Amino acid sequence: MAQKFKIKKGDLVQVISGANAERGGDRGKQGKVLRVFPETNRVLVEGINRVTKHTKAGQSDRGTRTGGIEHVEAPIHISNVAVVDPETKKPTRVGYRIETVERDGRQRTVRIRVAKASGKDL
Repeated sequence: MAQKFKIKKGDLVQVISGANAERGGDRGKQGKVLRVFPETNRVLVEGINRVTKHTKAGQSDRGTRTGGIEHVEAPIHISNVAVVDPETKKPTRVGYRIETVERDGRQRTVRIRVAKASGKDL
């Protein structure tokens, strides 16, 4: 069974391990999560871990040529990224706050994701 993660699609995350940005790596860079892969424990982050992909030349239905060299994002391990605190703009851990909300005349418990550093909602 796939594991449940605290990082979700659309979160702003920062790379916390790997090569420095000054050395051509991605550590310290921030980006938005495009997709989460729970089966491989990886996330796809916008602008992070860009790789060069060579695609075979071909033709589309309209006759335009396709293929060549593309730069695309590759998945990065989920342990190498951390959610960015909305207040301090620095990486933080994620916690949960349980609240009871009244909906349709009934009491329901809701888990709200919270930044551990500032206590702000994510």
